[in-house]
Amino acid sequence: MGRPLSRGTCLLLCLLAQLAAAASDAEKTPDYWNKGARRRLELALALQPAARQAKNIILFMGDGMGLPTVSAARIYKGQLAGGLGEESVLAMETFPHVALAKTYTIDRQVPDSAGTGTAYLCGVKANAKTLGLSGEAVYGKCRTTFGNEVDSILHRARLAGKSVGIVTTTRVQHASPGAAYAHSASRSWYADANMPKEALRDGCKDIAYQLVHNTDINVILGGGRMYMTPKQIPDPEYPEDPAQNGIRKDGLDLIAEWLSAKQGAHYVWDKKGLDAVEDDSVSHLMGLFEPKDMKYELNRNASTDPSIVEMTEKAIRILRRNPNGFFLFVEGGRIDHGHHSGRAKQALMEAVMLDRAVARAGELTSPSDTLTVVTADHSHVFTFGGNTLRGTSIFGLAPKKAKDKRAYTSILYGNGPGYSIRDGGRPAASLPAAEDKDYRQQAAVPLETETHSGEDVVVLAQGPMAHLFHGVQEQHYIAHAMAYAACLEPYATEPRCRAARRASHGTQHSPQPLLPLLALCVAARLVGG
Repeated sequence: MGRPLSRGTCLLLCLLAQLAAAASDAEKTPDYWNKGARRRLELALALQPAARQAKNIILFMGDGMGLPTVSAARIYKGQLAGGLGEESVLAMETFPHVALAKTYTIDRQVPDSAGTGTAYLCGVKANAKTLGLSGEAVYGKCRTTFGNEVDSILHRARLAGKSVGIVTTTRVQHASPGAAYAHSASRSWYADANMPKEALRDGCKDIAYQLVHNTDINVILGGGRMYMTPKQIPDPEYPEDPAQNGIRKDGLDLIAEWLSAKQGAHYVWDKKGLDAVEDDSVSHLMGLFEPKDMKYELNRNASTDPSIVEMTEKAIRILRRNPNGFFLFVEGGRIDHGHHSGRAKQALMEAVMLDRAVARAGELTSPSDTLTVVTADHSHVFTFGGNTLRGTSIFGLAPKKAKDKRAYTSILYGNGPGYSIRDGGRPAASLPAAEDKDYRQQAAVPLETETHSGEDVVVLAQGPMAHLFHGVQEQHYIAHAMAYAACLEPYATEPRCRAARRASHGTQHSPQPLLPLLALCVAARLVGG
């Protein structure tokens, strides 16, 4: 039997009801909604396509950030700010152009991050677990790599003279960032120590090696130190923990190789080092802040580890010095990990932080010359429901008990480690336990790790050529739309691109770029109305 609600919980629910009543006073009048809709109509009618070349491109990718995650993160953001939550607006939601992307890979209805990364970065659909290879490549078969390589938009941007960068909260050799520079028959070949002997014998290179040798990347920020250094070399942050040592068997120190090959290069491994980097004196920056993935935001030590916001800002400040522009890929990678572990609070905080990075990037760039795109690689079997009242904590309980007379959280997973049976039934959810950052929401099917889901993901865009993102598209279209916007291969010889070059890259002034900014301001003021 479920326990009755505590006195504190009852008081909280009463307070929420009062807050909802106060907030809804204006909302009860038709005038509130009619005026809000009219203002939005005026913005929509004023919006015109910004049909000019993008100098810069920033692609934000929330790994596993499906639409339910976006909606829940919006509510969480509002509640963190002291509001009811539902009326909150994410920075990414102020972008004027929206599309949906179909995420399936050639071989899977429900995809992984490697196949999807190859799609939205390289412009071709591929097989699951392969990176930077066409569908002709076979997972785990090294020999199918050769001749099937496909180049990413990051690589093509660098060849075109732009500066390029990668920011991630995972290891920089992980599937999503790996698709930007690597060609690998297995997403798991992080270092040579992770590769089968046959693959090494056949001439395949590990992903960390390719990070250093394939593309001249100006900024690399994330985790993944252990894959870059020789076996048994102590980690600088955890020298007493042998589990964090380097693992390379070939004896290569890839960090040292990278530094020696790049004039003006700098390497850091903690926030202090990152903060000390002079933006105007460094042409190449590598920052590896953990042996593997970076810590969840809710676990992060703010004095030693940089946030995704801080890494994004540093990357932009370095990359934007190039007069030819830049391409930056920013991944909120641990949204995915939070969901896989069934810990929704960790996942949603990661999504909120990615949105804060989007907001900061908007302050450091201009939509007049910067195309900013926000999307996800795939979704998760994550949902929230239960007829919860307005203003209820996104991590709270449904107002009524289930048929088994036990309380349950609004957030649930279709499968995963949250499945539990005790005394012949599922345990009752309770507060404040359900608000804990490591609480595992209940799941319907027992699995060691929760799975991805196969529904479409959102694509939001602002800036030059952002109107190309519309309707329901195949996921690989994202790379093509970005390449077209910036006149990168295979669209570099398009008439509009040749005309732009003849004009000596002169800036085309237009009032239209101010519209997304106006939309942001209006959204902030309108809130729910």
